[in-house]
Amino acid sequence: MKTATLGIQHVLAMYAGAILVPLIVGSSLGLTPEQLTYLVAIDILMCGVATLFQVVSNRFFGIGLPVVLGCTFTAVGPMIAIGSQYGINAMYGAIIASGLIVVLVSGIFGKLVRLFPSIVTGTVVTIIGVTLIPVAINNLGGGQDAGDFGSMLNISLGFGTLVFIILMYRFTKGYLRSISILIGLVGGTIIAAMLGKVDFTVVKEASFYHLPELFYFGTPSFEWAPILTLTLVALVSLVESTGVYFALSDITEKKITEKDLSKGYRAEGLAIFLGGLFNALQYTTFSQNVGLVQITGVKTRKVIVVAGVILIALGLVPKIAALATIIPNAVLGGASIAMFGMVISQGIKMISKEISKSTGNSMIVACSIGMGLGVTVVPELFAKLPESIQIITSNGIVAGSITAIVLNILFNMLPSKKPVPVMMEKEA
Repeated sequence: MKTATLGIQHVLAMYAGAILVPLIVGSSLGLTPEQLTYLVAIDILMCGVATLFQVVSNRFFGIGLPVVLGCTFTAVGPMIAIGSQYGINAMYGAIIASGLIVVLVSGIFGKLVRLFPSIVTGTVVTIIGVTLIPVAINNLGGGQDAGDFGSMLNISLGFGTLVFIILMYRFTKGYLRSISILIGLVGGTIIAAMLGKVDFTVVKEASFYHLPELFYFGTPSFEWAPILTLTLVALVSLVESTGVYFALSDITEKKITEKDLSKGYRAEGLAIFLGGLFNALQYTTFSQNVGLVQITGVKTRKVIVVAGVILIALGLVPKIAALATIIPNAVLGGASIAMFGMVISQGIKMISKEISKSTGNSMIVACSIGMGLGVTVVPELFAKLPESIQIITSNGIVAGSITAIVLNILFNMLPSKKPVPVMMEKEA
C-alpha cells in the first residue's frame, strides 16, 4: 500500500507536465476534441512505457535509476511550427526519425556530449522558452482566433490561475509545491465551470477503454527540415537527461558508467520512436520527480515501476484523458506562462554560470539568441536561399542551436594561439 501511494505521488508530480504538452500542441494544430482526447491518452500511456524502459534495466536499454519520463516542453515550439508548416504527418515522421537517430547514436553520444556544454544547451533552452511565451499568451486570451479573445472573463481566469500557482509556489513546500501547477489547473477549471466556461460533452462521449492505434493521424511523411529540428531537440533533451542521471546517481549512491548512459539514451530514443508510431510526442526525464525522490527519501525503483504502470492504466481510459481536454484555454494559458517561464529560467540559470567564465561565452549567447529570435520573428528572411540551406535557416531554434554549436567550437574547442611577446633588443 505504501509503495502504491508513493507511486501515485510521482504520477501527480509529473501529471501537469504530461498533459500540458499534448494539450498545447493539439490545440495549436486545431485537433478536434476526439483527436485531442486520443493525443492526451496516448501520451499518458507512453509516459508510463518510457518510464518502464528506463527503470527496468537490461543489457540493451534502461539506466536502472528511479527516473520518470514525460513529454518534453523543449519540443513544444518546434512541433507546433512543423505541424503548422508541413502538416501533422511530417511532425510524426520527424519524431519517428529523431527517435531512431537517438537509438543509433546512443553508443557514441557520451563522446558527442562535449559539443553540448552548458553554454550551448542553456542558450538553446532559453531560445525555446522565449519562443513558447506567445503560445501561452494566445491561450490566456482564449485561444488564437477565438470569438471572445481577450475578454475580461478570459483575462481574469488566465491571470487568476497564474496568481494562484504563484501563491502556491510561494507559501507551500515540498510535495505541495511540486504539484502547484496541477492544483492550479484543477482550481481554474472548477472556477471556469462555475462560470459556464466548461463543456463536459467530450467527457460524456469518451469511451472507458481504448487501445493505442498505429498511425492514428495518418501515414507519417519525412521531411529533412523537421527531422533535423526534432533531432536537435532530442539531443538537447539527452544532455538534460544526463544531468538528471547523475543527480539520481548521487542521491541513490549508485555509480553509473558510460555503458549505463548509453542504455539510458537508447531507452529514451526507443520511447520517442514508439511514441511517433502511435502518434504520441517526444520524451525526456522529468526533474520534478528527482526532487520528489529527494524529499521522500525513497530511492527504490519499485515505486517508479508502480508509477509507470499507473500511467499506462490511465492512458487506456480515454474518459480520464478527456477530463484534461475540458481545461479552458485561458486557464491553460495562465499555467503555461509559469511552465514556459520556468523553461526560460532554467536556460538562464545554465547560461549565467558560463558567461562569467569568458567574454567568448557572452558572444555565443548574444549571437545565438539573436539569430534564433530573429529567424522566429522574421522567418521569410532566408526565403530566397537554396532549399538545402533553408533546412538550417527556416527554423529559429535550429538556426540558434547551430549558431551556438559552431561558436562554441570556435571560442572554446579550437586551440587558441597566444601572442608571442616581442623581446626588446638589448642596447649595445
